[in-house]
Amino acid sequence: MKRRVFLSGLLGAATASLFARASLAGEGAQGISGMADMPGMAGMSGMSGMDHTPMPTPAALAAVDALPAGAPLANLRVLASESQQAGVFRATLIAQPATHALLADKPPTTFWQYDASAANHDGPVIGPRIDVREGDRVEIRFVNRLPQPTTIHWHGLPVPPDQDGNPANPIAPGATHVYRFTLPKGSAGTYWYHPHPHMQTAEQVYRGLAGPIVVRAADDPLAAWPERHLFVSDLKLSADGAIAANSMMDWMNGREGQFVLVNGAREPRIDVVRDERWRVWNGCNARYLLLAFDDGRAFAQVGTDGGLLGAPREGVTSLLLAPGERAELIVRAGQGASTARLLAAQYDRRKMAMTHGSLPPTPVATLAQVHFGSQGDIANPTLPAQLRPIAALTPSNVKKSVVFSEAMDMHAMHQPGASKLAMPKGMRFMINGESYDAARITLTSRRNEVEQWTIANQTDMDHPFHLHGTQFQVLAREADGKRIDETVLAWRDTVNVKPGESVHVATVQREAGDRMFHCHILEHEDLGMMGTLRVT
Repeated sequence: MKRRVFLSGLLGAATASLFARASLAGEGAQGISGMADMPGMAGMSGMSGMDHTPMPTPAALAAVDALPAGAPLANLRVLASESQQAGVFRATLIAQPATHALLADKPPTTFWQYDASAANHDGPVIGPRIDVREGDRVEIRFVNRLPQPTTIHWHGLPVPPDQDGNPANPIAPGATHVYRFTLPKGSAGTYWYHPHPHMQTAEQVYRGLAGPIVVRAADDPLAAWPERHLFVSDLKLSADGAIAANSMMDWMNGREGQFVLVNGAREPRIDVVRDERWRVWNGCNARYLLLAFDDGRAFAQVGTDGGLLGAPREGVTSLLLAPGERAELIVRAGQGASTARLLAAQYDRRKMAMTHGSLPPTPVATLAQVHFGSQGDIANPTLPAQLRPIAALTPSNVKKSVVFSEAMDMHAMHQPGASKLAMPKGMRFMINGESYDAARITLTSRRNEVEQWTIANQTDMDHPFHLHGTQFQVLAREADGKRIDETVLAWRDTVNVKPGESVHVATVQREAGDRMFHCHILEHEDLGMMGTLRVT
């Protein structure tokens, strides 16, 4: 399969690969001025239009063990409701800079984070948990104290289009906006909120703007389980304590920091003395989480993005969460004391190399140290055989096609200073052959019509597909001419699509207006892998 389309005709494929490797393959690579010394490259230094200045060396990163590890898992802050009225959740969120001391003998690190007040910077950087119930009327007064325009996108929630924080509705620095929506019956699940301004989403999230949402049902069959929240993010930190800017490779592949954090901390300790319900969020820009315990112990999956499954999936030993995805798990304490590491096991998402082929997979990362204690006389509740009914969507004959593709203009990528730009030139990530344009309507749908969408990945790396305003059901996956029907009926709003794969989903939009759909590797979204769905 062809990895990408090279738009520049100045160099042949082999030359382009060598040329790109000099400046893009990573920190400390050979500069362009050294190309004449490469085999077969004699005389290339005289080509007109090419810059021969070596690319600048990126700032040194902090050591991978520079942050302390092993502290007890921090509880996420909870956003308190200001309302005394039953069924009304009213609160204030402020997006603002906040400093946290991370590295010894270095200046504090400045994050951007969500707080409930002007001075509340205690606790994890992760935004406060919004804990609400089906049927609640939600009013969030949002104040933007950032130097950039921003929005709040209520990822996965079925909110009206004009309340969903789309890039068409930016909130200027210093401005205030009130988001209002009502949570319908059947919307109980694990969601999150984050910014969605076009071309600034990736930066705002990696600087810290993200937080969890839990929507609860009155008849939750798992209400008796103690609940634990694990919000996973990652952090790319320079040796001087500053949050590092994206490199050219970060833009191409999506940003992965050297620190993987759970509730804002490195490798926290989790003590489990009875069976627990875990809600897990992948709030990373681009990191995939293949969840597993290093001793191979099994857990049960009981929920996905859009809430509980119809029945538990027992005996699960690994579960992939693409960026933006969430899951609910039952983790059992067992009968004796033991210790295991919760891992983001190795998963090859085929990150781009500027030579032919792909970069090596991201190494295994420890998410948490889990200590399983003796349950003693604690009686655990019995996991129900059935969790809730899920009706399968029956698609009409209306079909939609979404095709992921990419193109690289090598000449533009090597212009002087190209790697220093906040938004690098020469990279195009596309849907249906076009990069995002706010004035373009990519697809149109009719309200309340169940459709079958096919998301085809014509690139050589994984891309997670996310659709706003609704959930969908995966019907089947197709690759190499073989179709495999989905065996787990579940509600999702994000699904991974592998290279050369097509994923078929059934979905329906309930409200008229404009909705976004995009790759949830945030750098790819910012670089154009996003479209607008108009619902009439």
